[in-house]
Amino acid sequence: MTEGADAGRDTGLGERLYGLVGQLAAAPVRSITGDGVRAALDLVQKALAGAAVPFEVREVPSGTPVLDWTVPKEWNVRAGYLVGPDGSRVADVADHPLHLLGYSVPARARLGLDELRGHLFSLPDRPDWIPYRTSYWNENWGFCLSDTALRALPDGEYEVVIDTSLEDGSLTYAEIVLPATEPGLLPETEPGLPGATTGEPGGEAPEFLVTTHVCHPAMANDNGSGVAVLTELARHLAALPSRRHTFRLLFIPGTIGSITWLARNRDVVGRIRHGLVLTGLGDRSAFTYKRTRRGDSTVDRAAAVALAESGSEHRLVDFSPYGYDERQFCSPGFDLPVGRLGRGQHGEYPEYHTSADDLSFVTPESLAGSFGVLTRIIEICERNAVWRNTSPYGEPQLGRRGLYRAIGATMNRQAIEMGLLWVLNLADGSHDLLDIAARAQLPFDTVTAAVDALAGVGLLVREPEVVG
Repeated sequence: MTEGADAGRDTGLGERLYGLVGQLAAAPVRSITGDGVRAALDLVQKALAGAAVPFEVREVPSGTPVLDWTVPKEWNVRAGYLVGPDGSRVADVADHPLHLLGYSVPARARLGLDELRGHLFSLPDRPDWIPYRTSYWNENWGFCLSDTALRALPDGEYEVVIDTSLEDGSLTYAEIVLPATEPGLLPETEPGLPGATTGEPGGEAPEFLVTTHVCHPAMANDNGSGVAVLTELARHLAALPSRRHTFRLLFIPGTIGSITWLARNRDVVGRIRHGLVLTGLGDRSAFTYKRTRRGDSTVDRAAAVALAESGSEHRLVDFSPYGYDERQFCSPGFDLPVGRLGRGQHGEYPEYHTSADDLSFVTPESLAGSFGVLTRIIEICERNAVWRNTSPYGEPQLGRRGLYRAIGATMNRQAIEMGLLWVLNLADGSHDLLDIAARAQLPFDTVTAAVDALAGVGLLVREPEVVG
């Protein structure tokens, strides 16, 4: 399929995604905590109005130990501006959220230009852009401005006004859990391991985790695009007639958000079979999929198939412990099968973490195309399973079961026959459908159609989900 082909069935999808990115970009300044995060989550919740989506906002108090970290104090902004010698405002957070150094402590002072320079940040190689800078863990204050404006500052006395609060409060994130509609069927794990079940039908279903970070202010691609696409995904998944996995969607502040969620959900992580981190989905760059730490997880193989099917330019890169929240989910103690889907990657495009990452940098077409690839990855993971041939001794007689007629109207004869034969041969309880499709060099949908036909006449039975 071509990029966005699936998404094209909904002609308003791209514009709807683009509209939410615009709302997020115009929202109040936000960071890893505070009312700005809550305002962004309010926008998400309003965008989901009318959909059957259980949107839950979580608050974790400042000072709470979370793994090797501690939930920080809550940061809120009332005002932040720098007044020049002539009385004009040189930088004002009310004009652009990036003008204020993120997590700036309260400050009121009058300083000469030389003393002030240590608190000013610009991009000499991009003189007309405002950089995005933060100081989460070291108390500091500062202003970000274009290098052109910085170089034009005259000598004299400047007034610093930063009316912020850094006080005990909470870290805020949102969680959507859409339960599986098929009965759970997990094999028994070792006693005491997270997610242990009896292996009987009706046990807990495997989970698919999808996350995005909500802490970056004003920037459209990083990460208004991720928030918008995940919001639309919630609507899409809630409307599905059936779900084999429980889907857990997280809107979290970067790094500390995933660490906090992991610390609070040790009982959940053992059920996670697939995961994706979404970021940078709206620019015009080629797709980039970053593999899980394991490198050959089901989601890795599904992403490779979905991107190849899309016909879009893309690349698959190996895991590294640098990037977004995938590095927390893939830390060695958890080693969850969580990859990352995006387009332009952090630090690889000049607009990254600058004011140039605005609405002109993203397009409705790119957003819709990203949504199409994302939902195809999920569809493949939903359909992928391990099956066992119930008549493995010799080739079962297919013609008398009407199998060719059952699916003959949708595929050519050779594809039908080869799909049926390959599935019967490799459905030995050790190969999943992605394995079979790769070995047979057949489209994934051809293999799943063969499985549906064979299972329909009792020649296949699905094996329980593999733990871990």
